Amino acid sequence: MVLNPNIIFYVLIFFSVYVQVFFLVTFFENRRKIIVRNNKIKITKYPAVTIVVPCWNEEATVYKTVCSLLNLNYPKDKLKIFLIDDGSTDGTWNAINKFSHYPNIKLFKKENGGKYTALNLGLLHTETDFFGGLDADSFVDPESLVRIMSYFEKDPSAMAVAPSVVVYNPKNLIQNAQKAEYHMGVYMKKMLSFLGAINVTPGPLTIFRKKVFNDLGPYRHGHNTEDMEIAYRMQKNNYKIEHCNDAFVFTSTPGTIKKLYRQRLRWIYGFINNTIDYRDVLFRKKYGNFALFTLPTGIVSILAVSYLFGQIVYDLGDFLYSKIIQVRTVGWHFTAESINPDFFFLDTHSALFLVVFIYSFVIFAIIFGRKMAEGKWSFSPNIFYFLIIFRILAPFWFLKAIYNTILKRKPSWR
Repeated sequence: MVLNPNIIFYVLIFFSVYVQVFFLVTFFENRRKIIVRNNKIKITKYPAVTIVVPCWNEEATVYKTVCSLLNLNYPKDKLKIFLIDDGSTDGTWNAINKFSHYPNIKLFKKENGGKYTALNLGLLHTETDFFGGLDADSFVDPESLVRIMSYFEKDPSAMAVAPSVVVYNPKNLIQNAQKAEYHMGVYMKKMLSFLGAINVTPGPLTIFRKKVFNDLGPYRHGHNTEDMEIAYRMQKNNYKIEHCNDAFVFTSTPGTIKKLYRQRLRWIYGFINNTIDYRDVLFRKKYGNFALFTLPTGIVSILAVSYLFGQIVYDLGDFLYSKIIQVRTVGWHFTAESINPDFFFLDTHSALFLVVFIYSFVIFAIIFGRKMAEGKWSFSPNIFYFLIIFRILAPFWFLKAIYNTILKRKPSWR
């Protein structure tokens, strides 16, 4: 028995609509809890925090990264900064040596072993109760750390707090498309926080209680996504992860299609394989919405995009083949009807309505995420860049990640 492609399509559309409505309901239930603090804040106590900056060939950006840490609105005697050169082959070591005279900064140099090994070296030398990392191509807002630490002060059960990561200084269409995507990420991360279902503790300035690593062990390779693997491990052990929506970290993003493809291939490959590693948590009620919502949603999204892309390619090929046969049989007679285009290659008006319905939710997520990040409600053309560019490119890294997983081929870091 062969399933009708339209049935599969509607099933996938149903799940997509369900996810977006679920996010929207979560938003309306918790919207009063979403607070953006525009002024400086104070907390009762300022716990000591260690922040590790792993560096591999980051000569061009690491100086600005460290300066942003030194400019944090946080007591300098409570802030320890570890700069770790993970076997760089450029001038990174010389760049970080400019900070060797700072009393709260320590420098380390090691053979290249990957980002997770640099973070673990930092953990080994950490004596504070709080620990975090910062990618050497990212820059922190001066108020970001104190806002994150206010979550720990308010909730002793919080074991990690993630910031809002936004795009730094986009210069072309690819980066502006990512800017809209990251705005959507701010919204989605906050909704997942309300659901207790965050699946990534991003490298840029997620702060942990050191107890997490004391109890669960250090970072692991995690298929080159160590920030995802530690979140999975925390969720499996019921360790609470929060999201501080008004703690902003600005990150440099890929500026070319090739670099974007490699980054997203690594991310999707990491999601697929970390989910395989932690498959025993799937659909288990005791692991909460992480197991019942986040992971299934991610799996369905990958399958949906891959299937729909394959269906469109198949239908397009079938359409072109039929026209070739027609031309060979009766010759070329060009009319508007001879093309008969159908944007979704599905002969139904309701399909178009449902897709537009889903995109309206996506646009809302981007706009509200921008409101949280920039305080602006206005519509940005970056939304169009995102919808067009990612609609075209995303199926390729999804399919390649599935292919690599089947053949056990590990994607490169960059």
